[in-house]
Amino acid sequence: MGVLKRFEQRLEGLVNGTFAKVFKSEVQPVEIAGALQRECDNNAQIWNRERTVVPNDFIVELSAPDYERLSPYSGQLGDELAGLVRDYAKQQRYTFMGPIKVHLERADDLDTGLYRVRSRTLASSTSQPQPHAGNPPQPHQPQGQGGGYGYPQGPPAGAPPMPSAPPPGGAGHRPPAGGGRPPAAGGTQVRRWIEINGNRHQISRPTLVLGRSTDADVRIDDPGVSRRHCEIRTGTPSTIQDLGSTNGIVVDGQHTTRATLRDGSRIVVGSTTIVYRQAEG
Repeated sequence: MGVLKRFEQRLEGLVNGTFAKVFKSEVQPVEIAGALQRECDNNAQIWNRERTVVPNDFIVELSAPDYERLSPYSGQLGDELAGLVRDYAKQQRYTFMGPIKVHLERADDLDTGLYRVRSRTLASSTSQPQPHAGNPPQPHQPQGQGGGYGYPQGPPAGAPPMPSAPPPGGAGHRPPAGGGRPPAAGGTQVRRWIEINGNRHQISRPTLVLGRSTDADVRIDDPGVSRRHCEIRTGTPSTIQDLGSTNGIVVDGQHTTRATLRDGSRIVVGSTTIVYRQAEG
């Protein structure tokens, strides 16, 4: 069972207790949980051939209405989210420089239902990566879901210099979860991402499934979206494929089951608009 699914089930067990009001918020805890996972992936740094360090201090910025709803439960929710990050890091063989903490903050520039995730690496007194209990060290938008406005990442003050990452395929190389970005012709890399309601989601794997299910790569909380609605396939060119959804997809104004994507393509699923982006470098 996936880490996100286990987290969701733990929260469901608390719905009739202190978390009952949390689920009335426009921002759902499971969406924040998915954003924290992606924040780890997007900011993972190779420390040496056996250790990949990820942030351990996270700040979730919420709109004023969402913050007012969630802040009374910030301690318990923060602990649950920190536990999810710990479980996910163990699964991905990531390590931390110090204890994991998740904080909620109010951001008056955000509308209800939108949020940002920021992260940083804070060292413990030892200034050495801390492996997870039971997991020996082994050789990752933007707003909201899928990548954060991050503090500058790098070795904390007092830590030994971080060696340069080995070349792809070399000893100790461990790409971000889901794979690395495919190189474009001529050796340049093509960065790909999608934007949903102002939130950026990096595309760092050959396929990206969008849907309402917690098992989807990008979860879209829209009743008009199927559990596994469609799939973006990276390539030259990138394409989008309907996965047998109930309401289908519209790409650049055309109902279709499959379409080629270009920078700026607009995809509509249910009542949600997705903008596909790509750029070299």
